Amino acid sequence: MNELLVVNNLTKTFKRSRKQKRIDKSDTREIIAVNDLSFKTYRGEIYGLLGPNGAGKTTTLRMISTLIKPDSGDAIVNGSSIIKNPNEVRSKIGFLTHELKLEDFFTPNYLFDYFGNLQGVPKEKLKDRKDFLFKKFGVEEFKEVKVADLSTGMKQKVSLVISIVHDPEIIIFDEPTNGLDVITAKTVTDFLIELKDLGKTIILSTHIFSLVEKLCDRVGIIIDGKMIADDTLENLTKDMSLEDYFFELYEEYGEEELWEIS
Repeated sequence: MNELLVVNNLTKTFKRSRKQKRIDKSDTREIIAVNDLSFKTYRGEIYGLLGPNGAGKTTTLRMISTLIKPDSGDAIVNGSSIIKNPNEVRSKIGFLTHELKLEDFFTPNYLFDYFGNLQGVPKEKLKDRKDFLFKKFGVEEFKEVKVADLSTGMKQKVSLVISIVHDPEIIIFDEPTNGLDVITAKTVTDFLIELKDLGKTIILSTHIFSLVEKLCDRVGIIIDGKMIADDTLENLTKDMSLEDYFFELYEEYGEEELWEIS
């Protein structure tokens, strides 16, 4: 199999503020968000990163996307190190997070061109890419509407098309269906399958079991910043549901307070 992403022993810690210490009821100064995490993804697969809120999923994806630096470890994105070659990595990945904020004053049309030029997409290719993605996600009729006047679902669609403006090899989605209505969510999930069929590698971070079961070829389960399990769904769950398997692991490795299922 063709390895497109190799994550090696990523670790990231954050300092707790005084307020956070009170909230967490802890005197520990540092919290380990990601703890010696390793996994691989292959060309043409959807890899699910599954875990509760606060497990370290988003921190992991931000390190892979070069948005934050790890304390130790590295990740190799199709031959490029996130430590040594961050600019090369950025040209090879698209990163969509539900926390992405678009500037309210600008239109989808302007933002798409701006980020396309930033990524060095040739003018003709940029036009073709825009025509395809705007029609695919129903952005076309809203392309000259300011972001401030768009619905939440439309903002998410615009964020999605901007994140893949440069047709990246690896596409990272952090909770991609959060806040979307069922129709828009289905459009997004159907598109993920299309991207896979085109040979793209997709990393899908979520805490929704059904989404992983529907879309993912393999899954890594993160609890408290550690990779607890990493394999195909079939090999991991055997005759169990993914939800039952997860909670077996959580009882063994997780903290006392369970998380809310979506």
